[in-house]
Amino acid sequence: MQNRFIVPQFIDAEDRIFGPITVRQFVIVIVGALFIFISYRLSDFALFLTQTIIIALLVILFAFVKINGATFHMFLLSLIQTLKRPKIRIWKKEYIKIAEFRAKDENVKVTPYVPKPPLVNRKLSDLSLIIDTGGVYRGEAEANMMNNLPSKQINKK
Repeated sequence: MQNRFIVPQFIDAEDRIFGPITVRQFVIVIVGALFIFISYRLSDFALFLTQTIIIALLVILFAFVKINGATFHMFLLSLIQTLKRPKIRIWKKEYIKIAEFRAKDENVKVTPYVPKPPLVNRKLSDLSLIIDTGGVYRGEAEANMMNNLPSKQINKK
């Protein structure tokens, strides 16, 4: 067992930088603050307050709201994709003629699929024992064969 690999466990958890704030949330808040500053510099006070309220609501919505465990922007993308799909789905059943497979000789029919017989429970338990023992146990057939051989032939193997 020399080839041991470390499997990462919580790959969907985001990195946290300030307490419960993740990197994604921090970047969204910084961009929102930048938009608020730009609106402060370019607008009069009444328009600035209106823009600040709208920007703050959008920042809170996109940074902190989760719907069914998904972030809001992923929810919004899924909603848009769902709305773009057609509302009614119609199944048009058509009969498709399938030509029989024929060999080079036109008189011989070839069946395309031959089902395998299902494994018996005893066979499955033998296979699981072989796997569990790492191949030391070789199955009932070989064990019965070993029991029926004289002791001299067993020692030769």
